[in-house]
Amino acid sequence: MSEDLGRLDIKQILDLLPHRYPFIMVDRILAVSVGERITGLKNVTINENFFQGHFPAEPVMPGVLILEGMAQTGALLAFLTAGEEIAGKLVYFAGMNEVKFRRKVGPGDQLLYELAVKKRKNRFWIMEGRALVDGQMAAEAELMATFG
Repeated sequence: MSEDLGRLDIKQILDLLPHRYPFIMVDRILAVSVGERITGLKNVTINENFFQGHFPAEPVMPGVLILEGMAQTGALLAFLTAGEEIAGKLVYFAGMNEVKFRRKVGPGDQLLYELAVKKRKNRFWIMEGRALVDGQMAAEAELMATFG
């Protein structure tokens, strides 16, 4: 049975992740089952710096940043699960599989990141992730990461 940690606010997220503005891609954690799953939230606003060039006439959040948000949410799960084992280490992408983008994400959308641990061996993690907007799949991927 896993421990349910509940919610984390942005201050708690910034205590765990090394990312800072403009590259922090998760605003809040809504639910955590340590060692199993996590749900995070990103409020997408017109003030995001990437909308200046992607694309001014029709702002669309870049897919790689949606994946980055999923990865940051997964890293939070890893930090909350492994604690001292990986404290102070950086998380690095090791790979991505089965990446699919299903719908555009733009200003005013709320991205809900849902990640579940698929496999974990030492410092190597594999998670299944998806990003939803209004209950619709925006993106999905299998993410692999390691700590160094």
